[in-house]
Amino acid sequence: MPRSQALRIVSYNVRYFGHALKGLASTRGPEHRIARALGSLDPFPDVVCLQEIETISLRSRLARGRREEGETQLASFMAALERAFAELGKPFPYDGFYFRAHANRIRKVNVTTHGLAILVNTRRLRVESHNVDSPHHITHHHVERFRDRKQARICAHIHVADPSGRRLHVFNTHISLPTPFARGFWTQPARMGWGPNQLHEARTLATFVERHAEGEPYVVCGDFNSAPGSPVFRFLTEEAGFRSAQQDLGLLAPDDARGWPTAGFLRMRMHLDHLFFGNGVRFLDLDGSLRFGDRKSPFAGLSDHVPLIGRLRCDAHRA
Repeated sequence: MPRSQALRIVSYNVRYFGHALKGLASTRGPEHRIARALGSLDPFPDVVCLQEIETISLRSRLARGRREEGETQLASFMAALERAFAELGKPFPYDGFYFRAHANRIRKVNVTTHGLAILVNTRRLRVESHNVDSPHHITHHHVERFRDRKQARICAHIHVADPSGRRLHVFNTHISLPTPFARGFWTQPARMGWGPNQLHEARTLATFVERHAEGEPYVVCGDFNSAPGSPVFRFLTEEAGFRSAQQDLGLLAPDDARGWPTAGFLRMRMHLDHLFFGNGVRFLDLDGSLRFGDRKSPFAGLSDHVPLIGRLRCDAHRA
């Protein structure tokens, strides 16, 4: 199969480019190193889905020194990525799309902002449509009185096509942590993916994907905060009909909650990030994906997650 017919995709929770300061504030160092790591991928990705990325806030400004007036975190990262490609002698191929989710404010000051981003290689793909102006909200509010305080969760959607007319729907999401208000949170050892609020969000996500893909090939990327074998994972792969790239390619067993970790905290290792797909998509490999803690990864130490990197093919557009 010719390499040029496959698409390469990356899904990565970058932790607001603030991992060096434990997420308290973003710094330019991780931003530039992540940009260089992405630029070093060969072939470089056609689609990059990022989670935990801001517009602009007190957190994203605090440790960064002076910014250009009006510069957002995504714009700053895009500039760093463009410089990384220039240093490598590569033409810069990306358009960036930011999907705003939530802002925590004190009076009129944004303390933190939350959102998703999708970068598209417009040298190979044409953007047909997107929901930047109105990303789909999937948040489940267990306690209604705290609705405005809870971090909103969304699903970003971009519809792309290659020059031959093959179409692909790209969905990017970040599901909530399990709610501590549920009794099971305190009575069972397994939590990530067992939260009733997470299962509610997974159902909302699956409905949105089915409605907008309309039978065309799709891929769903993101940080699901859910382990293999959890109710969320089982719902998505069994009831919703999503297929798991990691499961298909042997990176995980469907009931192994700790195998092949994609995230870590202290000594804990968890598989929380997933690449799901359907409607004629076929993943060829996950080359470049390395488990959390592997020091050989160019992304080592840059976030509390590692990127999932894979190549896929999809069938021609079906009417």
